[in-house]
Amino acid sequence: MSTGGTGVTAYERPGPRHVAIIMDGNGRWAARRGLSPSAGHKAGVERIRDLIEACKERHVEVLTLFAFSSENWQRPPKEVELLMTLFQSYLRREARKMREQGVQLRVIGRRDRFSLRLQRAIADAEELTREGNSGTLVIAADYGGQWDIAQAARALAEEVVNGSRSLDSIDDEALGEHVQLSDLPPVDLLIRSSGEQRISNFILWQAAYSEFYFTETLWPDFDTTELDCALDAYRRRDRRYGGRSQGDLEAQA
Repeated sequence: MSTGGTGVTAYERPGPRHVAIIMDGNGRWAARRGLSPSAGHKAGVERIRDLIEACKERHVEVLTLFAFSSENWQRPPKEVELLMTLFQSYLRREARKMREQGVQLRVIGRRDRFSLRLQRAIADAEELTREGNSGTLVIAADYGGQWDIAQAARALAEEVVNGSRSLDSIDDEALGEHVQLSDLPPVDLLIRSSGEQRISNFILWQAAYSEFYFTETLWPDFDTTELDCALDAYRRRDRRYGGRSQGDLEAQA
């Protein structure tokens, strides 16, 4: 296996600390089986449990899942209602299991458009798993990358207005401290299922130097084998962050 001039094989390179996934394809999975969209969404929710355990076994510290985008409110009302019901049911059912596993749950995105019952379920689940130290599950719900950057900019503007920050102090580092996930490891690998090759307004800031992996597999079929394929592809990547690898420099010498 090629070492890329570094003396380190792809499989010796460390795996990602933080994996983010756009869970896409529930509807198509159901349609191909002659099932209702609700069956696809329910199958997709069940997939999450397996992935949490698989990520722990593979030393992935943070798993971030794009569950519901700010644009998903445009879907048919019955489908949105189903998604909200599934989300609340998942939180109620899985929070205790996550606490037993030592997994901390965090939900990012807007909450004011959710029902008060769902808002309470989110808060309760986060509180129940707050002491988890064996991994973090982040669920992005009513989240949009553009909204995330805008709310960070608004927070900086408020600091300037109240005198706690100077205008000259605003730079990319300052903005990065105000976006969601700022206290977690950077997103190393962004996966999207179902064959679509776009990030659909997901973690626009945080994915600036993420490695992307797209698979034709529909989300309800995304199992540990698919996860391992993505992690293997990641280990083969030469992450240069805009610079040059040692192999490139040696080739130019």
